Amino acid sequence: MTTIRLAGDMLYDQRSAFPRRRAAPRSLLHTQVERFELLLADLLEISKYDAGSVELEAEPTNLVHLAADAVEGLRSLAESKGTRLNLVAPGGHLDAEVDPRRIRRIMHNLIGNAIEHGEGKPVIVSVDSNETAVALSVRDYGLGMSQVDVNHVFDRFWRADPSRKRTIGGTGLGLSISLEDATVHRGWLQVWSSPGKGSCFRLTLPRTARGEILSSPSPLPPEDAGSDGTPPRLTLGEVGRAGIKGAQHGEGATHD
Repeated sequence: MTTIRLAGDMLYDQRSAFPRRRAAPRSLLHTQVERFELLLADLLEISKYDAGSVELEAEPTNLVHLAADAVEGLRSLAESKGTRLNLVAPGGHLDAEVDPRRIRRIMHNLIGNAIEHGEGKPVIVSVDSNETAVALSVRDYGLGMSQVDVNHVFDRFWRADPSRKRTIGGTGLGLSISLEDATVHRGWLQVWSSPGKGSCFRLTLPRTARGEILSSPSPLPPEDAGSDGTPPRLTLGEVGRAGIKGAQHGEGATHD
């Protein structure tokens, strides 16, 4: 892969010296090599989880700062889609003992997906906390998903609309890796979605590395889930071991 990348970069850097019809394939090669590297990195990460060889590098981390960095990093993508990103942080106990790299990766996946499927409507990123947990929610008002889609949203290589052109990612492993990242933190990764009403992904993490989550500080379904003021049916995607209890509360649950 390194050899292919070096050769591809050399051709890409020299593309201006070639006729236009010959420069285009070099740009295509450069793009496809980047996509292949992304897929390879995701597969290697999944293999680490399957082998049980993942070790957290936890440190006290402010999730609001991580969320702000993720929002800023994806702002150009949002602007290209006509999407306004909003970060809401009510305050409280915001620090948590987490692996910043893995939590940053979850945020990037969730916010990036919300932009991709948000149909140009606003995306709201919320961070809140209570005594035992810190939660990040990403709410979009786009296409939404059916119950069938929700049941598979964390499956490896699964995509809700394979024909849809994506601006970022596209390996079908992003949400699967995010679920693994949440689980290794003893956290929950849950989703509510309804066709035509958008989606809301909620990440809940214990404030301490060995802590237990008693409840999530963010509601699911989101408070604005029902246009008539009545929340639609709560559908939770597959969650980590610590989140199974929350999923068992079923319809109408707002915190867990």
